[in-house]
Amino acid sequence: MSFGLKNVRATYQCLVNKVFAALIGKIMEVHVDDMITKSVKELNHVKDLKETFKVLRKYETKLNSKKCTFRVSTRKFLGYMIDKKALKPTLTRSKWY
Repeated sequence: MSFGLKNVRATYQCLVNKVFAALIGKIMEVHVDDMITKSVKELNHVKDLKETFKVLRKYETKLNSKKCTFRVSTRKFLGYMIDKKALKPTLTRSKWY
């Protein structure tokens, strides 16, 4: 992704934050190219996914289907295990000698 350029990740993160600004913190969490659409109630999940896809279509953004997963109740995201009840860190602390 860098093509020899500097600050590409930060620039891309700013772009993603602007594109999904209305959804981040409500039904989405985004970090560079890792995106999660979350729903409190299972019945709302299809509606939340439709909103996400609507924004993706608006900005003509494509997703890699090999990296997409749906109907996941537990998932590792940015060093955390996310499930229906809790957010647990999965990072192990190194030993200090």
